[in-house]
Amino acid sequence: MADSTLGIGLVLPDILGTYSDAGNAQVLQRRLQWRGTTATVLDIRHGDAVPSSLDLYLLGGGEDDAQALAVNHLRTHPGLQHAAARGAVVFGVCAGFQVLGTKFTTSDGVPHTGLGLLDAVTAPGSKRAVGEVVVDVADRLGTEPLTGFENHLGRTQVGNDSRALGPVRAGIGNGDGTEGALTGRVLATYLHGPVLARNPALADLLLAWALGATPSALPLPEIGTLRQERLRAAKRRPHR
Repeated sequence: MADSTLGIGLVLPDILGTYSDAGNAQVLQRRLQWRGTTATVLDIRHGDAVPSSLDLYLLGGGEDDAQALAVNHLRTHPGLQHAAARGAVVFGVCAGFQVLGTKFTTSDGVPHTGLGLLDAVTAPGSKRAVGEVVVDVADRLGTEPLTGFENHLGRTQVGNDSRALGPVRAGIGNGDGTEGALTGRVLATYLHGPVLARNPALADLLLAWALGATPSALPLPEIGTLRQERLRAAKRRPHR
């Protein structure tokens, strides 16, 4: 690993950067540095072409107008879609989740066509989901529950060509008792935090996919204080 360099694309942080999700790129870069591996983080801003040559792409959260602007930009500059087609890792959070799906409707009732990298359709719910979330993930994603903070109106239905990350133990998530979506190496969630700071095992899973390794081959000692604090907080918020 020490001789490799990973290319990480931070996609439209000037548009999809409301909830500090850009911190996910810093988490990935630092966890690689701790292992003696370098990573280059490329900020891909509105107006920039999206390169298809990177190893891992990150999309964050944003409001309705920003989300619509982002999906239009990414359809015009389809480097992300080309990269995903050849097996690059793509990780989306909140608005990024909806952009990666097949269709989303903003709060003004206007439907938008997503990138179609996930089989997921999102429409506005009746009440905003705000608070701590805990998700019990499927085996492929590890054994530890995911923890994060949600702040979204969307309710997402995951279709047959994708699958949810797991059932919600606390919080709202997709709105049907599940959270997030996964197809191949495209993974998305509603969790902020930044979510990769709060869930280092998930960060290492994305890195392992990008490096062609297994998570167990990327050992690091962990300090679980933040995770345990957030898990305790989430116990006070049952699933609704």
